[in-house]
Amino acid sequence: MAEEKDLTVEIPVCGEEVNLDGYELVYERPHSLTGTRLHYCPGCGHSTAHKLIAEVIDELGIQDKTIGVAPVGCSVFAYDYLNIDMQEAAHGRATAVATGIKRFLPDKYVFTYQGDGDLAAIGTAETIHCINRGEKILIVFINNGVYGMTSGQMAPTTLKGMKTTTSPYGRDVSHVGYPIKVSELIAPLPGAFYVTRVAVHTPAYARRAKKAIMNGFKYQKLGLGTSFVEVISNCPSNWKMTPLQTMDFMDNEMLKYYPLGDVKVPSKEALENLDK
Repeated sequence: MAEEKDLTVEIPVCGEEVNLDGYELVYERPHSLTGTRLHYCPGCGHSTAHKLIAEVIDELGIQDKTIGVAPVGCSVFAYDYLNIDMQEAAHGRATAVATGIKRFLPDKYVFTYQGDGDLAAIGTAETIHCINRGEKILIVFINNGVYGMTSGQMAPTTLKGMKTTTSPYGRDVSHVGYPIKVSELIAPLPGAFYVTRVAVHTPAYARRAKKAIMNGFKYQKLGLGTSFVEVISNCPSNWKMTPLQTMDFMDNEMLKYYPLGDVKVPSKEALENLDK
């Protein structure tokens, strides 16, 4: 009888060095992403978005030139996960803080990473005026239709009829108005250089999201305005769904109201000097 091989694999601790003798390395954690265990709920899109940003920073070779601004919200601990210079901002004020950083350090790549409660509610004024001025930063906007960190209250982006802790019978648009499509709202502003909407709940969507984030960072070199990448994400805990159920809700509800794709793209003339 042939001797059976031991096929057990020892799972390394996150951040631990692994002996790769005899193996081909096909993927590794981005250097701009720390080995700290993420606190996000299972199925949440924040983890994927963090990884994509880290991959882009690595591929552009700008780890020592990038400054991120984290808000109040689920991503408040982004400084623990992204191995770059990070700055905290008061609730809704991330774009104001980023404006000061970019103006003082114009050669740095500056971005904000904000949720819908932070950017589209308390931070509406800062967001609108930042983009209207054409501040030369990237705004990454995570839209999951709900206040994530503070127990799931209704957000400006909550869908019509969607139940939250503050709309237990569903969002009543006759009383509180319609969900705000932030990308469409800010795209007409003259300072908006690049506006697009992506998602991260499937591998194909994540690849497109990475390309959008890559563009947002690269366009900063042109100094022609603000780049805005809206990321539609799922929130299993506050949607009261399993991660698998949120996938269906994303496709059948969220993406119907928030269609993916470019909302505003730079002209060919504007991109002529991008690679120079």
